[in-house]
Amino acid sequence: MDLNQIKQRFGIIGNDPELDRALEIARQVAPTDLSVLVTGESGVGKEVIPQIIHQFSARKHNVYLALNCGGIPEGTIDSELFGHEKGSFTGAIETRKGYFEEANGGTLFLDEVADLPLSTQVRLLRVLQTGEFIKVGSAKVQKTNVRVVAATNVNLLNAIRDGKFREDLYYRLCTVPIHIPPLRERKDDIILLFRKFALDFADQNMVPAIRLTPDAQELARNYRWPGNIRQLQGVVNLISVLETNRTITAEVLARYLPANGSDHLPVRTSEAGSDYLSDRDIIFKILYQLRQDIDSLNARLDHLPEDIPSEKDPARGKLIISAEDVHSNPLQQETPPITGQEPVSIQDVSAELIRKALERNGGRRKPAAEELGISERTLYRKIKELGIQ
Repeated sequence: MDLNQIKQRFGIIGNDPELDRALEIARQVAPTDLSVLVTGESGVGKEVIPQIIHQFSARKHNVYLALNCGGIPEGTIDSELFGHEKGSFTGAIETRKGYFEEANGGTLFLDEVADLPLSTQVRLLRVLQTGEFIKVGSAKVQKTNVRVVAATNVNLLNAIRDGKFREDLYYRLCTVPIHIPPLRERKDDIILLFRKFALDFADQNMVPAIRLTPDAQELARNYRWPGNIRQLQGVVNLISVLETNRTITAEVLARYLPANGSDHLPVRTSEAGSDYLSDRDIIFKILYQLRQDIDSLNARLDHLPEDIPSEKDPARGKLIISAEDVHSNPLQQETPPITGQEPVSIQDVSAELIRKALERNGGRRKPAAEELGISERTLYRKIKELGIQ
C-alpha cells in the first residue's frame, strides 16, 4: 500500500515531505516489534501513527488500546496500567485487569507519556525490558507480550535534565523516533485542511461550506497556528457557525485568530493557552446550539398569522446571531438573561453540557470527552473545577 492509500484509509490530509517521511517510517517499522516514540506539538495528530503501525503489523487482528497518561490521576495510574487485586486499596472491590494485561498480543498506545510519575516509569521500564509486571496489591509476576508506541509533546531530553523523566526509559521507548511537523511548517497543507473541515461541517449540519478568498488564504498560510490542526478545525467550526456570508475575507478571518506570538513558541504551550483552546471547543457547541434554537424560533415566527400585531420591523421579529454578537474571547461572555430567571453563565452551560455528555456515556469520561471534542485530561479538570458530581 503506497502513502496515498494510507492517507486515504486513515483520513490524513496533506502532502508535506516531513509528514510523508513520518508516515513512511511508521509503515517500515510496523512489521517489527520495536518500541516507537512519536513527538510533536499538541494538536498535530500524533495519534494516527500508532494506528498505522498496528494495522500494518502482525498484531492487527489483536487488541489495540490507547491510554492518555495525562488524563489519569497519579494515585490510580499504576492500577490502570497494571491492574490491581481485590482489597489492595480503598475502593478496590474486585480484581481488575490493567492495560498491559488487556492488550496482551496487541498494541498499546501511551499518549502524553511524559506525564507518568517517576515510580510508574520504573514499572513501565521493567515491562519493556522483560515483559513482566505485577498487579497492585499482588506478589505474583505476570507476563505480557505488548507492542508499545508512546507519544509526547514535551522535550524529553529537557525533562531528563530536570529529573522528571528517566533516561533509561527514554532510550527504551525511543528505539524508533517519529516526528510530526507543526502545521506552520506545512503551509501548503493549511488550505487543504481548511477546505476539508469546512466541507465536513457543511455536510454534518446541512449548510453551505465557507471558503477563503485569496487574501484570506495567504493570511492562513502565514499564521503560526500554535494549536495546530486542532486549532484550525476549531476556527473553521466557529466561523461556520457565526458568519452568514460564506465567503471569508482576510479581515473576517483575522478576527478569529489570536495575535501571532513569539517566533520561538515552546513545544508545550502554557497551561492557560491550552485551557483556552479546550474551553473554546465547548463554547463552539454552546454557540451552535444557540444558533439552532434561534433558527427554530425564526421558523415558528414565519408561520404566525399575518394579522397578529407586532412592534417588530418588517423582518417580523426575527432573531439574528452574528460575529458582532460575540467578542474575540468567548470565554468572557455570558449568555443573555432569560426573562424571569437569573442570568445563565457560560460556566453553567458548560457544566450542563458536561453532565449530559457523562449521562449519555454512562459516566465514562473517555467517550464523554470525545463527544465534547476535548481531551480526557481537560474533562477531568473541568469536572473538578465546576464541581460536577
